Amino acid sequence: MAQELTATDRVTPRQDCSATQGRVVWAPAKSLWFSAMALGGVVGVVVFPSWGAAGVTLVLMLLTLCLGHSVGMHRLLIHRSFRTPRWLEYVLMYLGTLVGMAGPIGMFQIHEIRDWQQQQPDCHSFAKHDVGFWRDAMWQMHCEQRLDHPPALHIEDRVAQDPFYRWLEATWRWQQLPLAALLFAMGGVGFVLWGIGLRVAVSLAGHWVTVHFAHTRGERPFVQDDIAVDGRNLPALGFVTFGEAFHNNHHAFPRSARMGHHAGQIDPGWWVIRTLGAVGLAWDIRTPHSNDTLDLEGAYS
Repeated sequence: MAQELTATDRVTPRQDCSATQGRVVWAPAKSLWFSAMALGGVVGVVVFPSWGAAGVTLVLMLLTLCLGHSVGMHRLLIHRSFRTPRWLEYVLMYLGTLVGMAGPIGMFQIHEIRDWQQQQPDCHSFAKHDVGFWRDAMWQMHCEQRLDHPPALHIEDRVAQDPFYRWLEATWRWQQLPLAALLFAMGGVGFVLWGIGLRVAVSLAGHWVTVHFAHTRGERPFVQDDIAVDGRNLPALGFVTFGEAFHNNHHAFPRSARMGHHAGQIDPGWWVIRTLGAVGLAWDIRTPHSNDTLDLEGAYS
């Protein structure tokens, strides 16, 4: 008998929808993008070794991954765990786009379909990450999943029809060019290879490693046995993932701006949000104790 599928806030099963039936195919643009960034990064490190380039790259990773991806794309845009002025939201989304993974709308698509699959009784191995480390690496870095009978995804108009977000989505790979020009002016080709190639490659690979282990091994203080994939906490990775490694906490309280719930659970993303709140640039900050229902319209008002 077919399993009954459930809906999430933005994803609704269609008739004959399946979370398990599909195939994994090579995604040329995705694969070549990552490969080019990785090759550029290796050339930068080997041919243009530089402590200055390394320092600039580290600062850029802090800005794009912590402020842009974790705080902006994930906790603000997707989960609406707090509110900010619109100008600050745009700044965070631009930094998140510079990670080199996708634009704002693409991040919605990646996150929401995977999240929906993982919340079903069973799902495809692409969303389970259960095919082994190296095969999962190949799938996630070079391929895409194509479900035979996908669900319907609804992205609220406030995001899908926003001119700035649509522009970022259409040009997200090209957004590296202005930054590359700045890096070239600072330190020539070496700075570009470090600050663009190495940074993007490490960011994408690091994101995959975190996602892989945060769904396959680690601590489970909150157990959800009725879904295909439960999140895991990886305390040793809390700082370097800006709190994203506390994924079991996140699965249990997805609307919370705070992923590290307890003392010792290091969550730099939460530190940023709390600081923004202290200076009046963030409000309606949700915690694990907040009402966990997402109002797609009210969350944007």
